[in-house]
Amino acid sequence: MISLKDDERLDYLLAEDLRIIQSPSVFAFSLDAVLLARFAYVPIQKGNIIDLCTGNGVIPLLLSTRTKGTITGVEIQERLYDMAVRSIQYNQLEDRLHMIHGDLKDMPKQLGYGKFDVVTCNPPYFPTPSKDEINENEHLAIARHEIYCTLEDVIKTSSDLLRQGGKAAFVHRPGRLMDILTLMRKYRLEPKRLRLVYPKQGKEANTILVEGIKDGKPDLKILPPLFVYTNHNEYTKEVRHILYGEQA
Repeated sequence: MISLKDDERLDYLLAEDLRIIQSPSVFAFSLDAVLLARFAYVPIQKGNIIDLCTGNGVIPLLLSTRTKGTITGVEIQERLYDMAVRSIQYNQLEDRLHMIHGDLKDMPKQLGYGKFDVVTCNPPYFPTPSKDEINENEHLAIARHEIYCTLEDVIKTSSDLLRQGGKAAFVHRPGRLMDILTLMRKYRLEPKRLRLVYPKQGKEANTILVEGIKDGKPDLKILPPLFVYTNHNEYTKEVRHILYGEQA
């Protein structure tokens, strides 16, 4: 039996029939993580996959339903790491999912250069926060702001971890798109797939999903847009399929 701490709760990952430990005051995953887990390429039968900035382990848990490969999650915050470990234990996935409490920048030396087939990351989106933001909630500030890692740290580390031909997938904000594409090319991750996510039709995109191949040839595909809500403020068929497993 897995014990819950403080204000933790055990939530369903509905489409995958899994459970995950969350805490509104420490960390709770967003739709962005779910979209990235569905967007990223993963080998079905085998492979070595790593998720950076894993938080409470939501992306490794979601990816575990799409691959029989080994998945490693890396999280710098001990409390979030502990939540991820207990969620993996609850779902009895210890044979394929492994968590590391550490700094993602140390992972190439710790785990080896070029050892992974796939890297995923839902990184902090915002620049370094003010002191007031950190004091208000340190856990959330670290998850949302570039306190322990920058976007360049994430992309460089992803490239270092990937084998040649391996794939890296990221979710971020549209305002950083040019930074992401520029850094990906700088570190030999050729952008290959890009998808824009919109709150609803007629609105500006608020999320991007991008995937690159290490040392790949230039050929960027812009995928069809993903709309989250209908004009009636209900989830679209595609998003309901992603979240709940309903047929699109």
